[in-house]
Amino acid sequence: MKVRNYSIEKLRLFTFISCVCCSLTTLFAQDSVSVLFIGNSYVQANNLPSLVADLALSKGKTVTIGTKANGGFTFQSHVNDAATYTSIHSKSWDYVVLQGQSQEPSFPYGQVNTQTLPPAVQLADSVYANWYCSQALYFMTWGRQNGDPQWDSINTFDKMNSRLRDAYVRIADSAQASIAPVGVAWKWIRDNYPLINLYSGDGSHPSAEGSYLAACTFYASLFRLPSAGAAPLLGIDALTAQRLQEAADLAVLDSLSTWHLRPVSELSIADFSSTINQTTVQFVNESWRSTDYLWDFGDGTTSIEEHPLHTYSNPNTFIVTLTASSVCSDDVFSDTLVLPGAGISNMASDLVIVADLGQNVFGVHATSGSPVKVLNIIDINGKEVLDQSAIQAKDECRIDLSQMSVGSYFMLLSVDEQLVRYRVQVN
Repeated sequence: MKVRNYSIEKLRLFTFISCVCCSLTTLFAQDSVSVLFIGNSYVQANNLPSLVADLALSKGKTVTIGTKANGGFTFQSHVNDAATYTSIHSKSWDYVVLQGQSQEPSFPYGQVNTQTLPPAVQLADSVYANWYCSQALYFMTWGRQNGDPQWDSINTFDKMNSRLRDAYVRIADSAQASIAPVGVAWKWIRDNYPLINLYSGDGSHPSAEGSYLAACTFYASLFRLPSAGAAPLLGIDALTAQRLQEAADLAVLDSLSTWHLRPVSELSIADFSSTINQTTVQFVNESWRSTDYLWDFGDGTTSIEEHPLHTYSNPNTFIVTLTASSVCSDDVFSDTLVLPGAGISNMASDLVIVADLGQNVFGVHATSGSPVKVLNIIDINGKEVLDQSAIQAKDECRIDLSQMSVGSYFMLLSVDEQLVRYRVQVN
């Protein structure tokens, strides 16, 4: 059973939110942010950084901008340019926007892995090295108006746009960074309002409408708030501006977790996996944006190693808790660990009655009459094997293990807020 713990303050916060019917995104929104744009001609077109600042100002927000944009630059070009690092280190930016050359993330998978992803991640690492609480924000660009004819896989807008989206998600995951999903908003406009021309004459760079759409997407990404109601800039009429705002807000706000758009206070995410070998467990830290770790193994011992190897003195069920933190934030994550050979405790037989109903179907009752919740079924090697369809909530809790291989299994149950471990045999 995996549990993410929240502090009392956060629990109170959630209660407050539910009472006043406001959203987390509104509550955590900042009134001002500093943003450095690192990119190329897509950033230069229609002066996108200033456009973002002007749009934000019309919404009562302040965006302090910096720009390092060179026509045709790839991620590698910026890695090789000392001026890029000078810009990054010029102040403690809240966000640093990173944009690659318009085609490079759509190139073949292997080429992206070797030529695009490493420098893209290197730039993000430089951002964090300058100030760890900065957020690297990748500028997901769009497919060209008619795609790129050099490969069949990107020779239409939809094909190229899809590959760009997937590549930027993969890059952001690798760099533990966030994404401004301009390409997603771009597709929504093309699908729903095809008469709105987002391209300049070359079928690649943005028109005024295209840059305005990008600016709306950046506003929603930076503040996690809708751009709806912003001023219609660049001579765009009010109805077109409204439709562009709608596309940006749908692309961003419906998928904040997909784009990893979170406030600084929630940058850290604690997470881990484990591999069990008898009573020895290898823990693999999979935390996000964290530098310090505290493990509580549930047996009275702790560790501050990143990926600890821990040996328990005896088979049992343990609640393992990882606290991951940085100078910006912290998070707590817990998981229930059941070691092979963990037998039935005396307490278990006092709390539950497990009846063999025949054909490897078991009925579970609490002696107190309280509901029994099945948390998991684990095999002798510690592997989770529960299929939720195996549980039928009727007058009794029926657990159907008839599809399981012959052997011993452990039921992990919850009764009256107590964890119960019960061993059953499948014949």
